[in-house]
Amino acid sequence: MKIWSDDIRPAPNGYICCKSVNDAKRVIEHANEPISLIDCDHDLGDFAYDGGDRIKLLDWLAETGRFYPVRIHTMNPVGRENMLRLLERYWK
Repeated sequence: MKIWSDDIRPAPNGYICCKSVNDAKRVIEHANEPISLIDCDHDLGDFAYDGGDRIKLLDWLAETGRFYPVRIHTMNPVGRENMLRLLERYWK
């Protein structure tokens, strides 16, 4: 299973789209197949009320020991650097 975590861009074919952090958590917790990739944006705009910006998803994944492969597709340079720093620290 591949998860596309973005509030604006449509999911590519073969991905499950999650617009909020809490939506992504629900999909992950109830996955019936292995998760092969989580492809993330950073900023969530109108969906930030439902769990925060996407870096909160990475925090939760690290806290719960779920180190799935992650790709970042955000255009926010500061958000990208913060997310990459988190990945470099915990995804070994």
